[in-house]
Amino acid sequence: MSSTSGRAPALSLRATTPDDPLARPLLDELAHEYLTRYGDASDLTRFPAGEFAPPHGAFLLLLEGGVPVAGGAYRRYDPDTAELKRIWTHSAHRRRGLARRVLTALERDAAARGYSRLYLTTGPRQPEARGLYLATGYRPLFDVTADPESIGPLPFEKDLENPGP
Repeated sequence: MSSTSGRAPALSLRATTPDDPLARPLLDELAHEYLTRYGDASDLTRFPAGEFAPPHGAFLLLLEGGVPVAGGAYRRYDPDTAELKRIWTHSAHRRRGLARRVLTALERDAAARGYSRLYLTTGPRQPEARGLYLATGYRPLFDVTADPESIGPLPFEKDLENPGP
């Protein structure tokens, strides 16, 4: 992680697809996490890769020194709403604000494509994700005082400000 100057490698975003071999380590780890927490990783294959491609979607990787450390995607949910999916930080790179960086990039990209709202669900056994969305201005569409296990998938939404021309 160190370079001759002692600084960490630069972070960069790459728009790609879920089929990109560079994305495989992140998606494999996410699948393992889903299997561990829920016994099922089928959500990762529910949608074809093309749903996360422009003009209606995006799949972004956050790279550090060319190595993927985090990523996320969105797909068209309805004409005004993008649905966030697969936001994930590699376990070796957590607690650095990387998921928040990916989330911000996805929000900007979706707004630039004309979406005015974001929607997502996260699992009841993912308190880290729940905390991220609450901390970044997403409105819970569920009773936050209820036991998450009694709710099932936890839905959130957020209105986007569309950038001007």
